[in-house]
Amino acid sequence: MLLSTIVRSCPIVNHSRHPFFHLNRSLRSSKPLSSLSSTHHHHHPMVSLLVATTSDPASINPANALLAMPGWQPGPHFQDDMKSFVNEGLRVLLHGKSIVVEDYLDTRWEEVTGEVVDEVIFLSKHTAASNKPALTVHPIGVPHLREGDVPPQGGKPGWAALPNPRIGPWIRLLKNIAQAHNLVPEFEITLEATHHGPMTNKPTMFLEIGSTEDYWKRQDAAQVMAQLVWEGLGLGGGTDVGNWSRENDKKKVLLGIGGGHYVPRHMNVVL
Repeated sequence: MLLSTIVRSCPIVNHSRHPFFHLNRSLRSSKPLSSLSSTHHHHHPMVSLLVATTSDPASINPANALLAMPGWQPGPHFQDDMKSFVNEGLRVLLHGKSIVVEDYLDTRWEEVTGEVVDEVIFLSKHTAASNKPALTVHPIGVPHLREGDVPPQGGKPGWAALPNPRIGPWIRLLKNIAQAHNLVPEFEITLEATHHGPMTNKPTMFLEIGSTEDYWKRQDAAQVMAQLVWEGLGLGGGTDVGNWSRENDKKKVLLGIGGGHYVPRHMNVVL
């Protein structure tokens, strides 16, 4: 089973007999006990955690483009082999490992800093057999794997992260920004389903540049992804996009189930 998330003003049944309800409960039940102690710091501001790795040009280049924008300060000391930066409600965390191996960075951030993480966003490269240039947004997890399977790219068999409700609005925003930077139609803007880790407790999404090293290193693509984060989180005095907690009296969240690695039918609903 593969999951994708889309946000749109559409009615959806929301009661305990609905299959989405049980799926959501099963997603939420993946919290380890260690995280429960960190969920009651409601007097602290909620922050967004953006994770990038120096080992991947499609991750560090957008992060550096974002960090070149105004308003950044050095962040708290998290651990010796990681750097952090702060801008309004955003925390950027840089490490040097594969993007899919550092599990529960959200919970670890909460335990170190006392801040409450509202969502997690990862910057990463995208690979595809087609080698076509692409900018993708997707939730994470490996719910299609069974117990005993070895996940090839992180996560735990049967597990999926809570999908970030911004995914749908950010796909639309990404398309607009990419068009403004003349990256469309060269780059395809696409939604993917769950297919890798790492493990998280909070709503999560990946922002990816694909699909070969030439494209991973493209500075114009990095700039588009940085602009997506900047505008999407409302930095520099803007209004953030897809903040479900603020808009949930007006917006419904749809959980898409099925499809293959790419989910064109779900993408059509998003757009």
